Amino acid sequence: MKKIFPIFIFALLSIFAVSCDNNDDVIVQEPVATDVARMRDVTGTLTAANSYSINTGINILSSDVVLVYRNFNSNLPNTTPVWQLLPKTFYLSNGRILEFNFLFDPTNVEIYSEGNFDLATMTPAEAAEFKTNQTFRIVLIPADPAKNANKPDYRDYNAVVKYYNLKEPK
Repeated sequence: MKKIFPIFIFALLSIFAVSCDNNDDVIVQEPVATDVARMRDVTGTLTAANSYSINTGINILSSDVVLVYRNFNSNLPNTTPVWQLLPKTFYLSNGRILEFNFLFDPTNVEIYSEGNFDLATMTPAEAAEFKTNQTFRIVLIPADPAKNANKPDYRDYNAVVKYYNLKEPK
């Protein structure tokens, strides 16, 4: 029995030593700010001086998604916002086409306007409606494989806000 007891103790200690190592392949990722959908507004006037564009900085992962909506009622006081997903095309008189679109990377969103005509030739009424004090809502959506299965229709602003539990920007 005296010869078996030390071997038994050694075997028992070996089991504890092996089972207590921390060399597992499971990595627990703590949530970071980019794990939460968020939104903010940006307002500006599209002019030739700024190349008919508005730029704003962001901080997202390269796998995240950016949505941009334009407030259709940007220049109408005391109205409820009506949000339109970009890109958006408007057909003006005389066959003129005006488009709002955007580009993004992990650090910047550029919202721009372009057309099949010189935007400087817009009438004052058209400029007031489409270029002056335009409000855009930028929605930053993290890439989350668990949420991708039943994602909302991004064209429906209210569905996006509800699905990602977004709060109005202040």
